[in-house]
Amino acid sequence: MSQKAHLMDGMIAEPAELRQTFGFSPEVVMLSEPKGARAEAIRMLRTHIMAQHLEDGRRGLAICAASGGVGATFTAVNLAVAMAQIGTKTLLIDGDLRNAQVDNFIRPSLAVEGLSQCLEREVIDLSANIQGDVVDNLSVMFAGEVSGRAQELLASDRFGEVVERCLRDYDLTIIDTPPANSCADGRRISTVAGYSMIVAKKHRSFVNDIKTLASQLREDRAHVIGTVLVEAKS
Repeated sequence: MSQKAHLMDGMIAEPAELRQTFGFSPEVVMLSEPKGARAEAIRMLRTHIMAQHLEDGRRGLAICAASGGVGATFTAVNLAVAMAQIGTKTLLIDGDLRNAQVDNFIRPSLAVEGLSQCLEREVIDLSANIQGDVVDNLSVMFAGEVSGRAQELLASDRFGEVVERCLRDYDLTIIDTPPANSCADGRRISTVAGYSMIVAKKHRSFVNDIKTLASQLREDRAHVIGTVLVEAKS
């Protein structure tokens, strides 16, 4: 797939003859600034994930943060794109059913169903809720409609079933989670995914908050594979 793009209202959209359904924020730096420092940092993270995660047969990864505004969704989206770019069949899930974030980075031109609808239905139909080939090798399950039952939906056995099927169908499933200081949803998602990575931002995140989150995740039997420090954008 060509990565040439046009700027449209602050978003990057692929040429109409190639793809009409999704726009990409300039913050998807793997597409907009592939030679920049932030994209290079994501590629270094990708190398670590390949060597220390996928090669050990681990297929799920929840992206967590102690607080908002530290770059967790930025990391989740760009890591997913980076993995797809090397041929890894990747699924990105927006697990924030209270305040969806992924569609700030990857924007469908038409309304799409997502995780919340998938969990509300009696029969799981991933094909109706996953957008395939958003870029080559990358599929996305958006959050769907904001739900007032987020905690209940994520605590259900159905959520576990959905994630289990995704882990079977994709080489890597990356789940973006809400910040830990807003709710406990990220801990639940991490437990189901089995593995988590904590994102922090220089001059914004507090060490004690990160340690507390790591301890909570381990108590919930979600293996923490590491912490990523996001540099403030210069």
